[in-house]
Amino acid sequence: MPRSSNQKLKPLYLAQILLERTDENNTLTAQGLIDALAAYDIPANRKSIYDDIESLRQYGLDISIRRGSDGGYFVAARDFELPELKLLVDAVQSSRLITGKKSRELIKKLSKLTSTNQAKELNRHVHISGRAKTLNETVYYSIDAIHTAINAGKKISFKYFDYNTSKKRVYRRNDQAYVRTPIAMCWNDDKYYLVAYSPKFDDPFANYRVDRMASVEILDEKADEYDKKAFSITEYIKRAFGMFSGELVSARLAFDESLVSVVLDHFGADTRMTNMGSGNFQITADVSASPVFIAWMFQFGDRAEILAPESLRDEMRSLIATGNNIYGV
Repeated sequence: MPRSSNQKLKPLYLAQILLERTDENNTLTAQGLIDALAAYDIPANRKSIYDDIESLRQYGLDISIRRGSDGGYFVAARDFELPELKLLVDAVQSSRLITGKKSRELIKKLSKLTSTNQAKELNRHVHISGRAKTLNETVYYSIDAIHTAINAGKKISFKYFDYNTSKKRVYRRNDQAYVRTPIAMCWNDDKYYLVAYSPKFDDPFANYRVDRMASVEILDEKADEYDKKAFSITEYIKRAFGMFSGELVSARLAFDESLVSVVLDHFGADTRMTNMGSGNFQITADVSASPVFIAWMFQFGDRAEILAPESLRDEMRSLIATGNNIYGV
């Protein structure tokens, strides 16, 4: 039997066939593997199949055999189990950070980590309707560039934009680039934020939504130095409640006991809660005096109240009055 040009690749093709076509519920016999290799113009016999399978086992591929009339060879274990892949697919589909197109591309790649039969379960595992997706296709590359710059101790330049009603980008600062020292990346409310530093401003630390950044480039300029002992990224993120700027104030807040889990999620597990009786508790926390915080409190209705300071209570009154005016209450 003449040797084909693919003959020396036989073990690799055999591994590919086993990985793509077999799993715990789908096996291939030695003859089935011989037939599958023939499609690649690779002749084989049973002895060579047995030898190659043993070599693949020694290499680390977990190949098992099921005895019986419906038995055969199959890949028993993979780097990712099917439940793990389903979890990753769920995360990709539900992420607002990833565009619809990129989601489909990633799921297609994840599907290659299991057999074609099990991949069908990934393709129809979960469908999330009405979930807003980012319009920025380059966000992946922006994230990679930012991390590279942080590790290299370099500044970055980027453009920052909003969308208009036509879903077109409107660049801030008349399309001029920002130059900043990237400090860290933060994941908040299903969005990535860059925390950056620039000594040119009175408030040198700021955050930017990565999906609103474009043309991110790593510069040759060395990153600006800042007092790392005086600046805590964890405290900065905690203070910038909701990742929106605002004056930091110490507030006393009261909540219904049904909101304990919500409060711990937002203020941290070390938040001290004082029982007020009647099914209520209060906390003292540093919050950002911003519309985001006021709206967050407002959503709980009569189950939450700002006790102090009076300036925050005034902000809540203003929000309520504005709503009354708009809706004619």
